[in-house]
Amino acid sequence: MTKRDIIILPDPKLRLVSEPVASVDDAVRQLADDMLDTMYDAPGIGLAAIQIGVPTRMLVLDVAREGETPAPMVVINPEVVWESDERSVYQEGCLSIPEYYEDVERPQRIGLRFLDREGAQREIEADGLLATCLQHEIDHLNGVLFIDHISKLKRDRVVKKFQKQARLTEKA
Repeated sequence: MTKRDIIILPDPKLRLVSEPVASVDDAVRQLADDMLDTMYDAPGIGLAAIQIGVPTRMLVLDVAREGETPAPMVVINPEVVWESDERSVYQEGCLSIPEYYEDVERPQRIGLRFLDREGAQREIEADGLLATCLQHEIDHLNGVLFIDHISKLKRDRVVKKFQKQARLTEKA
């Protein structure tokens, strides 16, 4: 297991649409392990493969609260099969947009079909934080960032801030 570097806004890779995983093999499971190590180390509750520069339709997450037993999930080729009309608002952040948080409204519940770590097809119903986290990470697989769900003014401000930081880092 290896911790990988997380790519940061404004890296254009974050806007790539990820490709489906053709088959779940040892390389995919190794990638999942690396992603979990990276996510826990960050620390975060979710990570999409594209956030470590791998444009593959795969994400990992663990929404267990501090003090609870870890509950890591590996989600491969996720497909939202339904979403509720009811909405919920969570303050979201992103490992690729460090130290920036904003309220985002999303469907409160979703139905999800995906492959697990062993390649078995699974279906789950998710609500609350799990539903929000899954939707956030699936957005990454489609080249969408959580800041795309906020006002243009706020989004432009945060993008400019990270562009400036990237320029300063390049000069250093």
